[in-house]
Amino acid sequence: MREAVPPVTQLVRTAIRVEGVVQGVGFRPFVYTLATGLGLTGLVGNDLDGVFVEVEGPASTVSDFLLRLERDAPPLARIERLTTRAVTPQRSASFAIAASELASGLRRTLVSADIATCPDCLRELCDPADRRFRYPFINCTNCGPRFTIVRDVPYDRPLTTMAAFAMCERCAAEYHDPADRRFHAQPACCPACGPRLALDDAEDPLAAAAELLRQGQILAVKGLGGYHLAADAAC
Repeated sequence: MREAVPPVTQLVRTAIRVEGVVQGVGFRPFVYTLATGLGLTGLVGNDLDGVFVEVEGPASTVSDFLLRLERDAPPLARIERLTTRAVTPQRSASFAIAASELASGLRRTLVSADIATCPDCLRELCDPADRRFRYPFINCTNCGPRFTIVRDVPYDRPLTTMAAFAMCERCAAEYHDPADRRFHAQPACCPACGPRLALDDAEDPLAAAAELLRQGQILAVKGLGGYHLAADAAC
């Protein structure tokens, strides 16, 4: 008696174009986690128009991916347009975050505004045992500077004001770890490798700045992407 032969699962590959506020909001890490969780292969990347994705696998799983892509998108993302088209399966072995596509032409993608420090970063900021304790430039995929550090798009570290700060070994490990909330966080940094507070030769720049404000002085505070003025309005 011959054993039944299971049907061959038909592979499909779908190219997806996502437009809107989809750069600088953790969209690529979200797509990566979603695709790998479903066992799909392919790639995701940034370009001048937004995010491009290709996913390959069983048709039903790809359909599930497309449903979740819109339904479960990162809270800071704003999908304005999503289009798909069928492409030839490549039988790729894994899913990857591809290098951004750089080209000349009109920049259509939208850039996220800066995002207030998230609860997770605030906990680290206030934890004396954490390596980012009281570090003023703390951030992760879910918060931190975006618009104020952008020099050009696609939104990648080399095209931001963070380009001058090479990530230390520990920050780089977080950046490349899909399980870490700093996975592909472009402004990722720490006291060992990122920007630092400075005020002339002051040993404690923050305390010195506060004292100047108490004296009625006006301070120009330079952040990652610009300046703001600080003064005591009662003086």
